[in-house]
Amino acid sequence: MANLLYEIGTEEMPAQYMPGILKEYKELAGKKLAEARIPFSTVKVYGTPRRMAFLAEGVAEKQEDSNVESKGPSLKIAFDKDGNPTRAAQGFARGQGVDVKDLVQKDGYVYAVKHLEGKKTIDLLPAILDDILHSLNFPKTMRWADYDFGFVRPFRWMVALLDDQVIPVEANDVKSGREARGHRFLSNHLITIPDAAAYEKTMEDNFVMVDVDKRRETIRKQIEDLAVAEGGKAAISPDLLEEVTFLVEYPTALCGHIDDKYLRLPDCAIITPMRDHQRYFPMFDKDGKLMPKFITVRNGGKEHLDIVTHGNERVLRARLDDAVFFFDNDRKKSLAQHREGLHEVAFQHGLGNMYDKTERLQKLCDALVKATGLEADAKAVERAALLSKADLVTGMVTEFTELQGTMGKEYALLDNEGEKVAQAIGEQYMPRFAGDELPQSNEGRILAVADKLDNIVATFSRGMAPTGSQDPYALRRQALGILNIVADGGVHFPLRAVLAETLKNLPVDVENEAKLLDEVADFFAQRAKNMLLDKGVRYDVVDAVLAAPGLDDLADIFIRADALAAYLETEKAADSIQAFTRVENISKNNVVEAPVDAALFQDAAEKALCEAVEKVAAATAPLAADRKYADLLAANDELAAPVNAFFDAVMVMDKDEKVKNNRLALLNQVKKQVNQVADLSQLVMK
Repeated sequence: MANLLYEIGTEEMPAQYMPGILKEYKELAGKKLAEARIPFSTVKVYGTPRRMAFLAEGVAEKQEDSNVESKGPSLKIAFDKDGNPTRAAQGFARGQGVDVKDLVQKDGYVYAVKHLEGKKTIDLLPAILDDILHSLNFPKTMRWADYDFGFVRPFRWMVALLDDQVIPVEANDVKSGREARGHRFLSNHLITIPDAAAYEKTMEDNFVMVDVDKRRETIRKQIEDLAVAEGGKAAISPDLLEEVTFLVEYPTALCGHIDDKYLRLPDCAIITPMRDHQRYFPMFDKDGKLMPKFITVRNGGKEHLDIVTHGNERVLRARLDDAVFFFDNDRKKSLAQHREGLHEVAFQHGLGNMYDKTERLQKLCDALVKATGLEADAKAVERAALLSKADLVTGMVTEFTELQGTMGKEYALLDNEGEKVAQAIGEQYMPRFAGDELPQSNEGRILAVADKLDNIVATFSRGMAPTGSQDPYALRRQALGILNIVADGGVHFPLRAVLAETLKNLPVDVENEAKLLDEVADFFAQRAKNMLLDKGVRYDVVDAVLAAPGLDDLADIFIRADALAAYLETEKAADSIQAFTRVENISKNNVVEAPVDAALFQDAAEKALCEAVEKVAAATAPLAADRKYADLLAANDELAAPVNAFFDAVMVMDKDEKVKNNRLALLNQVKKQVNQVADLSQLVMK
C-alpha cells in the first residue's frame, strides 16, 4: 500500500471559493481512483490561499483485475440446429479474441468473457491526475499568457508523488515534481518533499499549516486566548472565521486598539468596518459592551508584531473617521427628512422610485395586519413602512451598504420613533441569506414579508420571473425568506388575496391578472417543496400537501406536512389510506357535487357510511379551524371501516342512474373529508 500526494500550487485564490474547491477536489480524487479500479483507504484534502492538495492513503500497487462481458448474437443465430457454432458465432469470438469454445450462453445470447489483469497503479496515475486537474470547476476561471487551459488562478507548481516516486503531470508548461513552495515571506524558496507521507510535516516546517481544520482551530484558540488576556471576549462568527482561515497560511493573532471617541457611534457603525471591510474580530466586555479593541490574524509569525498592529490600527482608524463624518452629517436631518431623497432613487424600470415603494409598503402592511390577525401595532408598522428605505440616501449606508436597515433602526431610535418602529425597520431585510436570523417582532415580520412580496410581484409583472439559473433580482432567496418567516412566526394569510392586493398597488397594467397570480403562487409552492425536501420530508408527503384542495396559506404548508408525516407513522394509517384510496379510484373520474339523498339508500352500509361521515365532519370541524391537523387525520380513521363495508355491500355504478349518482355524491363527501389536510391519493404506500 502506498500514499498518493497531488498538490497544485497557485497564486492566491479567493477565500470564498476554497471550501467548495476542496470539497470537489476530494470527491474527484475518490471518484477517479474508484473508476480506475484502484483500491484506497482514505482521501484527505489540504488547502491554503496558495495551494490545494489531496493525500490518498492505502493506495494499492495495481488496479483490481476485472472480467469484461461482451454480448454477442442470440443462440438461434450463433448455433445451427445441430448445435454447431455458425459463422456469426465464429466471427464474434474472433473479434473478441476468444476461442469459440469459450463463449458463454445465458439469457438467450452468447457472451465473450475476458479476464483483464489490473495494470500497475503508477502507470495509470499520470492520466488520472491530469483528468482530476482538468475536471475541477470554479465560480470563475482565469486564462494567462497564451494558454488555452483556464484555472481559478494561474498555477505555479505541482507536486505529484506516489510515496517517493514522481508522477509526471504537465499543464500550461508547469511540470510536476517533488518541489513546492513554503510561506510567501517566511520560507519563500523551493522546498523538497521527500515522500507523500511527509507532506504535512514538511510544509509546517516551512511555515505553512496545510491542514484546514487544524489551522481553523489554531486561529480560534489564538483569538479566544488573546481576548481573555485583553479582558474581553471576541465575537467569532463562523463565516468570518472560515474566511480568515483561507486568507492565511501561518496564523498569528494580534490585538489592536482604537480611540474611545469612536465609541459614540452606534455599534454597527464600528463593527461593520471592522468585520466586513477589514476582517477583524470585535471585542466585548463582560457586560456585552463593545470595547475599543479588535483582534485580527496575521499571515506570518510574531516578528515585528508591533509594526503590523500599528498598520492595522491606522487602516481601521481611517475607516472609522469616515464613519464619524457620515454619521454626523446624517444626523443633521431626521430619518423622516431623509425620506424625501428617495424620490431620486429608482426602484425598477417603469415601477417608480423608492419613495413610491414606501407608500405601497404602507398599504400592503395595513392589508397584512388585517389578513394575518397578528398582534401587531398597526400604527408602528405603518410608520416603519414609510421610513423603511429612508436610510438608503444617508451617507453612512451609501458608504457602508451592508448597513441598510441597520442604520435605519439606529436613526429611528435617535429620532424617538419608538422601539417597535425601529425594530421593524431593522428586521425588514431578514433573512439576508440562508441560515440568517429571522424577524422576531410581529411588526418586523409583516414589513419583511410586505417588502419581499412587493419585489417579487413587481418583477413578475414585468415578465422577468427567474428562469433556470438566471435570477438577477434574487427572487428565489426572497421567496424562501418569506417562507421561513411565516413558518417560524406562524404568520397565516390568504396568499392569492394578498398577492392581488400587492399587484393592485403597483403602477402596472397586467393583461391577465389571474395568470400572473397563478405564476407567483406556483413559484412559492416550488420553493416550499424544495424547503421540505431539504428537511428530509418524504416527496409524496410534500406532493400530497401541495395538492390539498383550496390550500392558500404558506405557513399552513409546513404545519400540514409535519402533521401528515407524523400521522403516517401511526398504527392505523396504512389501512385507512388503503380504504380512502378505494374511494379515490372510483370517484376521481365520476365526481358528483350534490347533496346525499337518504331516501335513495338501498343498503344499511350506505346509511352507516353517511352517518359516519357526518359524525366525523362535526368532530373535526373545530380541529381544522385550530389547525390541529394530526388530530384531524387520526379522527378520519373512523371512516375506514364503514368505507370498506360500503364497498363490500354495494355496487357503486348501479344501473339506476339516481342510485349511482347518490352513491358517488356520498363518496365525494368522504373524499372531501379525508383530503382536508392533504390529497392522500398522492401518497405512495409500501
